[in-house]
Amino acid sequence: MTSSAVVTRYANALADVVMGGAAVGIQPGDASAQLQAFAQLVQDSHDLRNALISPSVSLARKRAVISRLADAQGVARVIRNFLLVLSDHRRLDALSEVAAKFVTVVDERLGFARADIQSALPLRPQQQNALVLKISQLTGKNVRPTWQVNPELLGGVVVNVGSKVYDGSVRGQLAAIGRKLSAI
Repeated sequence: MTSSAVVTRYANALADVVMGGAAVGIQPGDASAQLQAFAQLVQDSHDLRNALISPSVSLARKRAVISRLADAQGVARVIRNFLLVLSDHRRLDALSEVAAKFVTVVDERLGFARADIQSALPLRPQQQNALVLKISQLTGKNVRPTWQVNPELLGGVVVNVGSKVYDGSVRGQLAAIGRKLSAI
């Protein structure tokens, strides 16, 4: 596992290039999708992953493999070059982490907040829209939600936005009542 500082540094560097004033010919969303697709390709192939992170495989061979795969996937030049930089610096083992962090960095720079939302039961579209609207009002940002069903909540929802947790679950309310009663 690579340190979060290293992952953040590479993700921010790519975001600087993709979102900078220079015409790199790729939109941030497309860059995210291409980077994640390449990371998934590497993750899905045990042999490919081992070859790309193995110190016994020469850098020239790794570069050739990455270039061929990137061309086959139609990866933009800037993303291909970024992958080559990761390879040259022996950081391909952190590719999945860098890709995930890159998505977060781009969203932050574009003014989006990521919200991980858990509910006891699947929410209807109207409920989802109302919840996203409320989270937008609380954060002052547009929200990109991810939805999960967690039956352990018993009822209600738990929303994670960054390091902030909004717990509106029955389980959370029961725990809060329990803490108040034990403090008496």
